[in-house]
Amino acid sequence: MNPVYEKLLRCYESVKARIDFKPEIAIVLGSGLGDYADRVEQVATLDYSEIEDFPVSTALGHKGRFVFGYIENVPVVVMQGRVHYYEGYDITDVVLPIRLMGLLGAKVLFLTNASGGMMDGMEVGDLMLISGHISSLVPSPLIGKNIDELGVRFPDMSDVYATELRDIIKNVAKESEVPLKEGVYIQTTGPNYETPQEIKMYKMLGADAVGMSTAVEAMVANHMGMKVCGISCISNLAAGISQNPLTHEEIQVAADMAAPRFRKLVRNSVIAIYESLQ
Repeated sequence: MNPVYEKLLRCYESVKARIDFKPEIAIVLGSGLGDYADRVEQVATLDYSEIEDFPVSTALGHKGRFVFGYIENVPVVVMQGRVHYYEGYDITDVVLPIRLMGLLGAKVLFLTNASGGMMDGMEVGDLMLISGHISSLVPSPLIGKNIDELGVRFPDMSDVYATELRDIIKNVAKESEVPLKEGVYIQTTGPNYETPQEIKMYKMLGADAVGMSTAVEAMVANHMGMKVCGISCISNLAAGISQNPLTHEEIQVAADMAAPRFRKLVRNSVIAIYESLQ
């Protein structure tokens, strides 16, 4: 058996031995956004460290646990903190949590992150609906022997962030009176922030926001047939746009500022997406 798939199955069996819950929607909470899990009607929680062979997040502001429960009547599993490539994990470990949530039953992956804004007119605290992504110097998580049990060898990536889900979120944002931009997200390796010269290049490539996660997660979810959507919280203006040095503390402050709008948009979007699946 493929060792990557074998490890995934061990994690799956480890979770199933502890948690009897089938989620419909999986939510990944990015830097500074983890407190949203406290708004979920919790049925159970499971620390990553309790799962056999599971990678443990070391990033600041990431609690490192799964939260199982409900948003209204929607059964969800929430990742309160993700694993990043810059932490030193193999890329297959970085995306293992996404595949695990898919195996547990989630049909939709709702990604969130904190990112640096590059779009003209963008301000700290803005929310950006991800319309597509660019992967820069991050290895594809699909490299190696294909896991046929999860998906095909050459998956199509033309609509990774499903148009139908983006339409739902845009309608929800309008009805909820939550300002929402839309743009392309680019993932870099980190952990360093980008140079002004790199930001200039990324803008030329068509990117509107930059961060250190998300794209590889969306790729494996798409590979295994999950529908994907994503929202970036613009926590800072990228190097060369901002006149100030970038710090992790700045990200936390911006995420806190955007939190009420973010919570409202995620909650209402999750409910609307679930209703569209019924």
